[in-house]
Amino acid sequence: MRTSSGTDGRDTDPAAGRGRPVPPPNRASRLTTLPAATRQVVIVTGSGYTTTHATLETFHRAGGHWVPVSAPLPARVGAKGFSDHHTEGVATTPTGVYSFGPTMYGVAADPGVRFPYHRVVTNDWWNENPDSPAYNTFQHSSTNPGGYSEALWREVPAYTHFAVITYNMPPNVPKPVPDAGSGIFLHEFSTPAGGPTAGCVSLSHTDLVSVLRWLDPKHSPRIVICPAANLGRY
Repeated sequence: MRTSSGTDGRDTDPAAGRGRPVPPPNRASRLTTLPAATRQVVIVTGSGYTTTHATLETFHRAGGHWVPVSAPLPARVGAKGFSDHHTEGVATTPTGVYSFGPTMYGVAADPGVRFPYHRVVTNDWWNENPDSPAYNTFQHSSTNPGGYSEALWREVPAYTHFAVITYNMPPNVPKPVPDAGSGIFLHEFSTPAGGPTAGCVSLSHTDLVSVLRWLDPKHSPRIVICPAANLGRY
């Protein structure tokens, strides 16, 4: 994705010294709770709590203003919509502000992301067993960790590439809370036409790769997820 300051979202002011107007207000400019160090934000909004369709938008901070990076991208969320109180095994997408996990993953090779990348192999799991001490973490194990745990290597095309959304995990909480939900990712559509998810946020392959390549840990990116009417909460 090409930004107004180039391709990497660096904190430069596109209007500086050029007589250009300040960017008009946008969804990112409404946010008030992002960390001061955050220079990239992904915003996922839908028309209400029950929708499974959403729009994903990307912004970078430039010269003290939030600037759109790409056109709004069509996305899907949980089969039961958004929830302010997501729980394990319920197909809702949790609302809130989250980081991206320190490692990106995928069944396919690294598409050129800026985060460390782990190519998924057989016996790579996401532990979604609330009774496990490793709940809501990546785990390489020859045995199923139990509960709703996902065999990551089998999730094709959904997990061709994915980023972890830090719902119910550090830094949002000190440690995962049992039954509060796990395995919330930004991943690829499960079918060519898209479709509701089990709680994750999904994009087309092309859009997902563009977003994952753009995200840069140096800019402390965040993702904000909620119905559009509630964006002012964050």
